[in-house]
Amino acid sequence: MPRRAVLASCLVIASGLAAPAPAQDKSVPEAIIYRDPGYRGPAAAQSRADPDLRLAWPVHSVRVQRGTWELCSLPNFRGTCFTTSQSLAIIGNRLGFGNRLGSIRLALPNGGPGGGWGGDNLAPGTGRSLRGMAAQFYPDPTLRGKRVLACPQGAATSACAARSADEFCSRSGWTAAAREAMETVNRRVYLADVLCSRTGR
Repeated sequence: MPRRAVLASCLVIASGLAAPAPAQDKSVPEAIIYRDPGYRGPAAAQSRADPDLRLAWPVHSVRVQRGTWELCSLPNFRGTCFTTSQSLAIIGNRLGFGNRLGSIRLALPNGGPGGGWGGDNLAPGTGRSLRGMAAQFYPDPTLRGKRVLACPQGAATSACAARSADEFCSRSGWTAAAREAMETVNRRVYLADVLCSRTGR
């Protein structure tokens, strides 16, 4: 067999043995912000809270891949804010004059108070935490002065608590939870002893 034919056969076999590309994790929330309307121009992808974006350009459109996001005109989630779970080809005046975006984070589940993230009937929390270089420990995860339910909807399970802990950590500026526990108070099950980290589990 000619040498070229042998080389071609080897290339075909090698391409058939190539490892498939890793599947994208579709459970991770993500939003992509764009400078121009219609999802054009410079862009930045966000998968967790960022209290100080320091963008050099205004934001005129956002593509929401997964999750509900809160966008604010000033750092530390202040100024003019709005929440969206849908892509917006034109943001309009939702961020106020100049369309400057100073901070972004995952919004409360169900789009507002309640659902386990700040409702009136939840146990009060202390908001205490112990922060290290690469992790932060929350003995009783708290948002808006209220403790966070382990499972806002349905029965409390370890898998549901893990998702709630990951969302709490992401909202707090970390990648995900490395560990979490559950605590029952007045017949309601709350997150407890959550360790947020840069690497997650």
